[in-house]
Amino acid sequence: MAYTSSEMSPMNGGDGLYSNNKNSTYQVDVYTDAILGMFCWTQHIHRGENIVESIKLQCQSHGLTSEAVEFQVFFNDLASNDFNMLFNSLQSHDGQYFAAGVPGSFHGRLFPKASLYFVNASYAVQWLSRIPMEVVDEKSPAWNKGRIHYTNAPDEVVEAYSAQFAKDVESFLNARTRACPWRSHGSSHPMYPSWDPSFPKPSHRSHRSFRSHCP
Repeated sequence: MAYTSSEMSPMNGGDGLYSNNKNSTYQVDVYTDAILGMFCWTQHIHRGENIVESIKLQCQSHGLTSEAVEFQVFFNDLASNDFNMLFNSLQSHDGQYFAAGVPGSFHGRLFPKASLYFVNASYAVQWLSRIPMEVVDEKSPAWNKGRIHYTNAPDEVVEAYSAQFAKDVESFLNARTRACPWRSHGSSHPMYPSWDPSFPKPSHRSHRSFRSHCP
């Protein structure tokens, strides 16, 4: 005999004595994390394990056992990267988390709204999404004469790269805010080299002016 929708009984809601929340025998919290910009698969697999271990300790401090928590870690890079290296490397990891590869640029959206708990991007955000048009235009004051760096370049070149970086960071943060909102206890941790404006303009002799930055 088939049941109609009006005859079917839903689970007992709320948080009372007889609610499903109080009486379910198997409840698991799933923490979804993402590591963006993979230039070294092995290193980032270890980073994923470190992130999972840190969250486990945090969960234990709140009374959650390891059996009540599962982890999903997404590894991201451009689609042109060799994801087979990631999958082969994952065969030897200790199974602390479920893993998946996510191809695409991290300057745009990669995940649904409020789907992530933690996002890590180590030494990846500094890579631009595109070459500034001004530096390849021979008629532009910012023309960089075919070079791929701005060492000893005019201020216009530096400003062109800086403007492109500002656009890219804004896009990056907007996308992460949607997928990992702080109001839902989400946390995003980009780390990238930065330049202290109080130091002279970077040159091949001033590499010490770069430092890691983690907002």
